[in-house]
Amino acid sequence: MFKKILIANRGEIAIRIAQTVQEMGITAVAVYSDPDRGALHVAAADEAYALEGSTSAESYLRIDKIIDIAKKHGVDAIHPGFGFLSENEDFAQACADARITFIGPTPDVIRDMGDKIIAKEKFVAAGVPVVPGWSGDANATPEEIRKVAASIGYPVLIKAAAGGGGKGMRVVKSEADLQTALESARREANAAFGDARVFIEKYITNPRHIEFQIFGDTHGHVVHLFERECSIQRRHQKIIEESPSPALSPDLRAKMGEAAVRAAKAIGYVNAGTVEFILDPSGAFYFLEVNTRLQVEHPVTEMVVQHDLVRAQIGVASGGKLTFEQDQLRQTGHAFECRIYAEDAARNFMPSTGRIERYAAPVGPGIRVDSGIRAGSDVTVHYDPMLAKLITHARTRDAANDRMAWALRRYAILGVTTNIEFLHRVMTHPAHRAGKLHTHFLEEHAESLRAEVAAPPAAALAAAMFALRSSPGKVSGAARMHADSQHAGPWLTAGAWRAF
Repeated sequence: MFKKILIANRGEIAIRIAQTVQEMGITAVAVYSDPDRGALHVAAADEAYALEGSTSAESYLRIDKIIDIAKKHGVDAIHPGFGFLSENEDFAQACADARITFIGPTPDVIRDMGDKIIAKEKFVAAGVPVVPGWSGDANATPEEIRKVAASIGYPVLIKAAAGGGGKGMRVVKSEADLQTALESARREANAAFGDARVFIEKYITNPRHIEFQIFGDTHGHVVHLFERECSIQRRHQKIIEESPSPALSPDLRAKMGEAAVRAAKAIGYVNAGTVEFILDPSGAFYFLEVNTRLQVEHPVTEMVVQHDLVRAQIGVASGGKLTFEQDQLRQTGHAFECRIYAEDAARNFMPSTGRIERYAAPVGPGIRVDSGIRAGSDVTVHYDPMLAKLITHARTRDAANDRMAWALRRYAILGVTTNIEFLHRVMTHPAHRAGKLHTHFLEEHAESLRAEVAAPPAAALAAAMFALRSSPGKVSGAARMHADSQHAGPWLTAGAWRAF
């Protein structure tokens, strides 16, 4: 077993990994950029070392700096978390070259699965259902591409071969729009990934996004830990996930799980990963991509299967066998995850920056908060605006939904604009409560999800009052606006808010 693990990440995921590392009696090592010198993930670690530089390119994406720190301080293994270098085959190879264990799949698997065209070809050979499409040819003429798109049938989806996250992705509804969309997708793909290759798939109208958690070890064992539904998305980015999916029957769940395991075995997958599918309204499912890392939404799986996935990752990376077999795994209850972002839903989800003046997370049975911030934390332009993840678990979907709605109303973050109120509107929307989900849910229900003029939630109002009472000369503009908008005077008197 490892003695010291470096966590090559920041924020909530670095803190979450550090907890399991420390529970296992292993030293947790953090790295940090200049803006993160006082960050919560630094305080949570046993050791912390500066990467220097402010931007991601100067710090968390610098393979050489991370490897140098690991070698200098006797690190046995590196956990990449998600984002940054987590799916970078060069980083995995650099770890191997330095004789440091990379907690994840092999460099070859990361490279092949990072190329969507190669991945698709491998899974076609393995008998995994894929969306009808064309894998691309850099030398194809516009006429050849038009013929391909026509044979697939409009609408079609143009996707970047080397990346994801919505970059280089265009929906084309007619031949008249094809050439312009193709050129635009190639430019964006090249800018984002340094690779202008794209491919074309049949565009499935109103599909669900279903992913299966897979896990393999070096002894030939591969299992799936069931599914997560990730259909609630904005700009192709997930914001709410749940498990189990309300769309899957036991038979369909078994078929999709078997396909996910078949895909993992076809590429010799080791450690934690995710096989993503789209599910069309008829019940047909198609391979989408493989994520070769721990997912942001892994907590919902942990809640329903009652296994620590980071602990399993570390055990497999150290050469151990998986501690669970497929027939031992069960889904118990239902879990939701909401991603808490510093963004303004009313302004097209524009990121918000500033200092966290007051922070109060909900506490109660079946509630888990994976947070990377505290009062005094700075939210900067340098990194992704995700602040925390709120997870709820209960016996049924309705109960877990109710618990999430309750928790969101009691989550107070003052100093930046967040999406908490928007998430509450989604969770309490009748279509969401009924499980009628698809990847365009937010667009379909945009009008009914629009914010109404209403009082802020109790927790936010209480935090604003507390801020005014405790430091009236220093309170932020955001907190004062909360208070002023509610004619704060009477609320400053002694009473229930004092307990807050």
